[in-house]
Amino acid sequence: MKRYYFIVLLVLISLFFFSCAPVLRKELMDVALRDVPLSEIKRKPEFYKGRLFILGGVIVDTKVAAEGSLIEALYVDVDSRGYLKGFGFSSGRFLALFPKESGLLDPMIFRSGREITIAGEFIEEKKGEIDEMEYVYPFFKIKEIYLWEEKKDYYVVPYYYYPYPYWWDYPYWWDRPFLRHRVPPYW
Repeated sequence: MKRYYFIVLLVLISLFFFSCAPVLRKELMDVALRDVPLSEIKRKPEFYKGRLFILGGVIVDTKVAAEGSLIEALYVDVDSRGYLKGFGFSSGRFLALFPKESGLLDPMIFRSGREITIAGEFIEEKKGEIDEMEYVYPFFKIKEIYLWEEKKDYYVVPYYYYPYPYWWDYPYWWDRPFLRHRVPPYW
């Protein structure tokens, strides 16, 4: 019996530790910067050049280029484990290149609206456009990427409530002895 308790305790402890695991490799999470916003990187690009960052994002567009797969994403803050914190307003956009040597990121899988967490080395700033406005993107080379599972919408059928005035004085009020003291409806 003691052996059974020991096994159950061991399983629960292992579940606890694995549920707190980071989404990217621990070596990258320990070395990389997470708390630096994109506006700070754009303000001092020469200071951050060559440094490793953990970035969260929502994919805007994915293109396959000669160098590899290029992702344009909307920046989202991440916590200490690489989980997305959520966003309320735009903190900016960034470009991330997944090198051709590492593989291909299929644009059908890494499509617009999907969430990602990346470990990327800051390379430089690149000029681009958002619609007709010129924009300067921080450009990262991806060391590791994690694609979050898609969120699914569920339709929940609400419980039907009878409209208030009609269920109270329903025509069968005389069949229930506990309601006989009520005044009948005026018809």
